[in-house]
Amino acid sequence: MLQEYLIAGRVEAGCDEAGRGCLAGPVTAAAVILPAGFHNDLINDSKQLTERQRERLRPVIEREAVAWAVAMVSPQEIDRMNILRASITAMHRALDQLSVRPEGILVDGNRFIPYHDIPYTTVVKGDGKLLSIAAASILAKTHRDELMRRLDAEFPEYGWARNKGYPTADHRAAIAAHGVSPYHRRTFQLLPQPSLFD
Repeated sequence: MLQEYLIAGRVEAGCDEAGRGCLAGPVTAAAVILPAGFHNDLINDSKQLTERQRERLRPVIEREAVAWAVAMVSPQEIDRMNILRASITAMHRALDQLSVRPEGILVDGNRFIPYHDIPYTTVVKGDGKLLSIAAASILAKTHRDELMRRLDAEFPEYGWARNKGYPTADHRAAIAAHGVSPYHRRTFQLLPQPSLFD
């Protein structure tokens, strides 16, 4: 069972991102403040859930949360600032949109840039340990997946409805065949490096 909070009685916002390792599309982050006493045994690290489970949990989280927000950083911004800074920027943008100011921030991972004067704690694999981070992981993933399905209608040749922009063999083959789209991250290795022995 995931922990409800890190410090009892404190208003904590969990933060997580989705799409960091993708070749296309934005990196997306969510910030979620859950009410005291909130429990849901189904909420877990989004990577441990099926797509159907994530989609079922999204409206529950959005309805039950004290406050929640989702924000994105575009592929062009990622290329300008690098993916780590872009991921943290997306988290900051999500925090900016919260209707309630948290007293503490819980961040999945081991890197963060201070957000105003609010104390923060980085938690490695936090989406499998703390409920608010797990909830944020679900919102970030489902909102990003929804966008990638919409972009798939614009560029169906890349299979984004299936691969969501991740570096699958089919996605790389489509880049080789069709070139890059406006949604690809040009600073990423879009095609495999040729082997010295080929």
